[in-house]
Amino acid sequence: MINRHSLALVLSAAVFALFAGAATAQSDGSFPTKPIRIVVTLAAGGSNDVIARLLAQKLSEQIRQPVIVENKTGGNSIPGADFVARSAPDGHTLLFGNTTLLAIQVSLFSKLPYDPQRDFAPISVLSISPTILVVNPSVPARTVNELVALAKASPGKLNYASPGNGSPFHLSTELFKARTGTDLVHVPYKGNAPALVDLLSGRVQLMFANVLEVLPQITSGKLRPIALTGATRTPLLPDVPTMAEAGLNNAEAISFFVLVAPRGTPKEVIATLHAETVKALARPDVRQRFVEFGVEPVGNSPEEAEVFLRNETAKWAKVVKDSGAKVDN
Repeated sequence: MINRHSLALVLSAAVFALFAGAATAQSDGSFPTKPIRIVVTLAAGGSNDVIARLLAQKLSEQIRQPVIVENKTGGNSIPGADFVARSAPDGHTLLFGNTTLLAIQVSLFSKLPYDPQRDFAPISVLSISPTILVVNPSVPARTVNELVALAKASPGKLNYASPGNGSPFHLSTELFKARTGTDLVHVPYKGNAPALVDLLSGRVQLMFANVLEVLPQITSGKLRPIALTGATRTPLLPDVPTMAEAGLNNAEAISFFVLVAPRGTPKEVIATLHAETVKALARPDVRQRFVEFGVEPVGNSPEEAEVFLRNETAKWAKVVKDSGAKVDN
């Protein structure tokens, strides 16, 4: 008969063996040991969700384990991100992060249940994409210089739309205002769709937007493109210059997708996830889909992703502070 003390020793040994086995499974290259979950904090069907599912499909094929996308929406994406931050740091629960979630919200909210830099370990920046400055055709400006001159000639007379206070498109315009010394009036909407409707009707005169979202209106002549905010032109609109090419420096404003794990995830697990992610991003069919979505695949190292996120956070913190941007209640 086993006494209580002996039973406790047996149970302790079993628990130790269980955790030691899990650690060995991760360190000996056998990760993952179960399905991987990628949490997307926005609704199904949007670009975040579609690209996450494309990545999940390719990762699943490569690692021969299910990779599942789970949408945890609502609450300005905070509950979904917090769920990942509090998850076990074993590489089996990941966050599909974006510009707002990992670089902007920390400056907009006085208190978050997590710190993006402290609580997440970057795996790789998946993609970057510029925003585009477009105007209603009634605006008599075709270049950045002409638009700036028009705005300075009539301060406070040009209205710009955004999908909401604190959104990347709102802050992109505030960055543009700061770099050009112009006075543009912000008209926030509840989402991109109503903002675009009023831009097309001429109720507002200009807007920073996602390239893919306004591409049909540009090609049909219903909107006029002025410049892109990225470092390079987009193949979707090869004739549209960047802000730098148009003569405006330090106005780069990119959107990005980045894959992160809970901080504390073992380095070897991060390395495995990084290698498989880069492999997936290099596949021709994946790269083609990214181009179709107007984004440029990246696939940098965890260390490079860490520096990138730190720089983006600092940049947007200054824009938020200088503009006095507030989130909608």
